[in-house]
Amino acid sequence: MRLSRRQLFGAGLAGAGALALTGCGRGGPDDRTTLQFWHPLSGGDGIIMAGLLDEINEAQSDYYVRPTVLEWGEPYYTKLAMAGAGGRAPELAIMHSARVPAYYPGGLLDPWDMSRLAELGVSEEQFSGPVWENSVIDGELWSVPLDAHPFVMFYNTEICEAAGVLDSDGQLLEPDGPEGFLDICRQIADYTGGNGLSFGFLGEPPQIWRLFYTFYAQHGVEMSFPEGGPAEIDDDAFIGALEYMARLTDGEVASSRGDRDSSIAEFSTGQTGIFFDGVWELATMNDAELPVNMGMIPTVFGTPVTYSDSHCFVLPHQQDPDEEARDHAYEFVARLLEGSLDWADAGHIPAYLPVTESSEYAELTPQSSYADAIDHVVYDPTAWFTGSGSNFINEVGQMIQGSMVSGEGFEDTLERFRSYVDGLLEGTNPVDPEGSHG
Repeated sequence: MRLSRRQLFGAGLAGAGALALTGCGRGGPDDRTTLQFWHPLSGGDGIIMAGLLDEINEAQSDYYVRPTVLEWGEPYYTKLAMAGAGGRAPELAIMHSARVPAYYPGGLLDPWDMSRLAELGVSEEQFSGPVWENSVIDGELWSVPLDAHPFVMFYNTEICEAAGVLDSDGQLLEPDGPEGFLDICRQIADYTGGNGLSFGFLGEPPQIWRLFYTFYAQHGVEMSFPEGGPAEIDDDAFIGALEYMARLTDGEVASSRGDRDSSIAEFSTGQTGIFFDGVWELATMNDAELPVNMGMIPTVFGTPVTYSDSHCFVLPHQQDPDEEARDHAYEFVARLLEGSLDWADAGHIPAYLPVTESSEYAELTPQSSYADAIDHVVYDPTAWFTGSGSNFINEVGQMIQGSMVSGEGFEDTLERFRSYVDGLLEGTNPVDPEGSHG
């Protein structure tokens, strides 16, 4: 999926932003109202989204959803902010949930009308607590979640069974604390003759942050980045998570020089038994035809949580929205959520519970085996600078990598992190036209 994304971008997505700056109106097939819909989805999930849009466009004659695919990351969020500030935003867009707090304070987004959604069968009761709560800010719903895409564990059932680390139900054994998981990995390594775990971290700051914040939050704490600072960080949890990651990548449990591609190759060729990555790598493992099951990152520090973000629908601010088009935007989102079973093919967990609690979803393997992760996800600390694709994640991942590689300097890394975050908290949100904090 990652290769497909790179290939697609190489074919010319960089110029798509210029084509996207158009508003709603007539002009769709059969003179239907056209809904402009921006998203950064490409590769496997982009193909699935295109299929869902085709189904909705063909199933009714009131509106036509016209997608524009833009380059993921900062380029996408910059274009979205410019469109909202200039009053030429699309009717709908996809954002990562953790990026929404940067956009709503400056009026770049419009809140969703919860009563309007409820009339269409979309309300709090249809979503897990963590996912819905992350969409509500200051009592208003600023995003409608499409999924959760957590950081998870893949494991080769044949290798793990041979290594003696599966229970009677064929699931990986629950580790008895931090040492217990290290023992499981070493037991697998004894069988494979190499490493027990594959984790690509070298030169991969997002991977590092995802696993780090998982282990940090498993201590039963979260970070808080209040407006103006200072950051609220649990020192023991920070250092504990960092020390444990250094132990995992000691060259015995997992490679001390593993990058993303090498870790995928290592696991997909049967050289290890466990692989840490995002749910989006499910397609890669299916292509490799491995006997794979999946689950949450093992709970080694007491609290069962794992890092995640969500793709969500937002209403970019329009100075004079077309009410007919906005009605259709609500209808489209409700219809897509109801039909989001196919979205699980990309590995993502559909956020709409009537889908994940259906008999059809229960038959999906291995998707149904990790569906409960949606009740235990933890998102980035809320701040204007956090979230998927942010510079924050890249900077922090590089800081942590240094301690992982050296196996020392954990306290120094904590102080560097604290100083870095406090500096950001004293600054201003660059996408807030009012120039306010947070």
